[in-house]
Amino acid sequence: MPRQTTHLKAADCKPSWHVVNAEGMILGRLATEVALVLMGKHRPNYTPNVSGGDCVIVTNAEKIKVTGNKLAAKSIARWSGYPGGLKVRTYESLMASKPELVVQEAICRMLPRGRLGRRIRRNLRVITGSNHGQAAQQPAALDFPNARR
Repeated sequence: MPRQTTHLKAADCKPSWHVVNAEGMILGRLATEVALVLMGKHRPNYTPNVSGGDCVIVTNAEKIKVTGNKLAAKSIARWSGYPGGLKVRTYESLMASKPELVVQEAICRMLPRGRLGRRIRRNLRVITGSNHGQAAQQPAALDFPNARR
């Protein structure tokens, strides 16, 4: 009996909403799990060239854990395109001012590059605090036990 490969179309994918409480989770382990859900790799009908993943809300971004010396050693750089326009900020300074940016960048750098990756990025919401304001979408709680250590 031959197997038939199914290819989904974008109209066939109905995304569901999930909420993740990031309190006490390790940044990299959380980012890998959330990226898999955003891409749709947790579904049996995964198609690599279609944005068939779910929408994810990450709350309590300020309570994330970073192991080792990464707070002082790792940094996020932005370049304006002009000479002398490189701005480099460490995770330590970003966690004090914009902790949601650290979590969002960790997740988005694990997504594919290009048009599909930019489309998938729209399904991610990262929020400081526990009130996400997306109650109308009725998000289901997601827990990643491997991210808590």
